[in-house]
Amino acid sequence: MKKLILLFAFVLGAQPAIAQEKPTAPVEAPQPAADAQIPLRVQLVVTRYQGEKKISSIPYTLSVVANGRDSTSVRMGIQVPVPTTVPKAGAEGFPPMTSYNYRTVGTNIDCTARTIDAGVFRLDLTVEDTSVFVPEKEGPVASGVAGVPAFRNFTSRFTLLLRDGQTGQHTAATDPVSGEVLRVDVTMNVLK
Repeated sequence: MKKLILLFAFVLGAQPAIAQEKPTAPVEAPQPAADAQIPLRVQLVVTRYQGEKKISSIPYTLSVVANGRDSTSVRMGIQVPVPTTVPKAGAEGFPPMTSYNYRTVGTNIDCTARTIDAGVFRLDLTVEDTSVFVPEKEGPVASGVAGVPAFRNFTSRFTLLLRDGQTGQHTAATDPVSGEVLRVDVTMNVLK
């Protein structure tokens, strides 16, 4: 019995020592793969200023899928009638005929997004803004005829690198006829 106890004690003592577990480093949240599709909310604000006075501020909100195959587009506008007056052929003394052509004025926005780095997104945007300009004072205008409306166009294609919640100002452009300044601000948020 004495031999059995010694053998048992020997076996217990001969067991390998159990290594103490080392504390593990905190586990970071996994980052999405560079090609994972991530839902974003992109807000553009198109603001017009006359000097220091804000004339208009129009926001547009787009749902964009980063790393997706398709772009997001917004088309917002109205058809404006443009009169065309022509004299009646061979009809002296009769009033001229007026017909109308329609021209679209408004805003067109196209946006695509993709992941550049952990938490950094590349937004490729195109903004087109067309509006009617009617001068308040008499004088030469872009159309060359006083009192006749003119159509002004603004088009910009640009790229911004933004993080979640960040805002970037891309454009500040001055209209050469009216002196108004048009500014485009972009804010991007990752949707959880």
